[in-house]
Amino acid sequence: MRQPTTPVRAAELMACLSVATDLGMGQPADYAMTTCVVAMRLGDALGFDTPTLHDVYYETLLRYVGCNADTDWFASLFGDELAFRAEHVELDFADMPALLDLVRRSIRRAASGTDAIGVEQAIVRALGELPVVMNSFLPGHCEVARRLSTRMGFPASFIDTVGQIYARWDGKGVPSLEGEAISPALLCASLAHDAVTFHRLGGVSAATAMARDRSGGAHAPHMAEVFRARADTLLGGLERPPRWEEVLDLEPGERRVLDDDSLDAALEAVADFGDIKSPWFLEHSRGVAALAARAGEIFRLPTADTRLLRRAALVHDIGKVGVSAGTWGKAGPLTDSEWEAVRLHPYHTGRVFARSLPLMPIGGLAALHHERLDGSGYYRGLPAPMLSASSRVLAAANRFRALVEARAHRPALSPERAARQLRAEASQKQLDEDAVAAVLTAAGEGSAAPGRSASTALSEREVEVLRLIARGHTMKAVAARLHVAYKTVDRHVQNIYTKIGVGTRAGATLWAVEHALT
Repeated sequence: MRQPTTPVRAAELMACLSVATDLGMGQPADYAMTTCVVAMRLGDALGFDTPTLHDVYYETLLRYVGCNADTDWFASLFGDELAFRAEHVELDFADMPALLDLVRRSIRRAASGTDAIGVEQAIVRALGELPVVMNSFLPGHCEVARRLSTRMGFPASFIDTVGQIYARWDGKGVPSLEGEAISPALLCASLAHDAVTFHRLGGVSAATAMARDRSGGAHAPHMAEVFRARADTLLGGLERPPRWEEVLDLEPGERRVLDDDSLDAALEAVADFGDIKSPWFLEHSRGVAALAARAGEIFRLPTADTRLLRRAALVHDIGKVGVSAGTWGKAGPLTDSEWEAVRLHPYHTGRVFARSLPLMPIGGLAALHHERLDGSGYYRGLPAPMLSASSRVLAAANRFRALVEARAHRPALSPERAARQLRAEASQKQLDEDAVAAVLTAAGEGSAAPGRSASTALSEREVEVLRLIARGHTMKAVAARLHVAYKTVDRHVQNIYTKIGVGTRAGATLWAVEHALT
């Protein structure tokens, strides 16, 4: 297998991905990496062996890798799901009064400007949906995390660990494991996660009080005891973010280096992680990558540049995770603050990869996908002389692919109309004429996307149902759209889940993306 020109360690890519998960959870920069430092110290204090420490290390970095799923539904309840997540991170989910108070406050904030009756109706609806959180939303995160981790080449022990992200020592979490049945790596990482949260809020005393109060509930008593006894040491130095090299040096055991094939597979998983943020984006990054790579060949870019272009296209929209799903799903005009958040998503993409020397070129190119030759693009507003051939191809490929996809505020354009739009933007010196020509040739000026993969597992009707539920439609809406009974749709969904080996809508959505069926 080919090795990348500059070797990429798995730890390096996952540390980059942890920056994206911080964005997606509304947390401060380096939150996951800080948790990693504390968890590894705690794991050493607990006497964990190397394989367990390996799982601790990656669990802290990838704790929320499944949590981009179903965020459009979450935003429909709470408005800005990032703001909700930023507040809920300090809650003990067994504290139902505190959780309900947060739900009410979040809905009132989201419904500001609505009359009192409308606010109360929204609160009643959200409270009625809380069972869905436990029965589908959280299990869906676990399922997506397991699936993405499998694709990124992790061992079975870690896949089990990352699939237990909401488990609690007292058995009141998701999945409903209890005590020693839970992965020790997960228990260690969860305690470190809460410790970092409370240390940020009130220092060592707040963190130790949390460990005392949640011992035997969320956290294992013996781990909480060790943490409280050594809290000053375990939390030492947290007044500054951890250095990049410090986090990488903490990786225990053999350090896996990704060959070209493994790197490509991992970047495809990163692309899917980003795209499941909203049903409007499913398969977008994969489509841009395929189109840009083919256009790069037509444009006669050097082979190494075309490979870099494809990788950058896969991750170009990872910064979208830092913008609320409610904004991406908004049918009407954006407010000034919403538009500013949208304009910053390429900046977030670049930031995700900014500290990794071997991955920085991928992130640097990816962050240019909305730049325009006349300087009217974003986020940097670069003029033509500062835009490389690869960035020009990426911008044209992204623009074409976006136009032929439906968005919340407009229907999809036909490939012919999208081609006319690209040519018009090229004539206005926004897009590069040669790059546009290469992209339109690659697209065939009649093909919106690469060919769909055949799936013999599902019938045509089941594929139709899967596509609709992946796009966020409720089963009731699917029944109305297909003019069938609700029970018929439910039966199809259960058959689909059985055939493809998933248990949640989120898992089915990711499977559909992987098989180009959305």
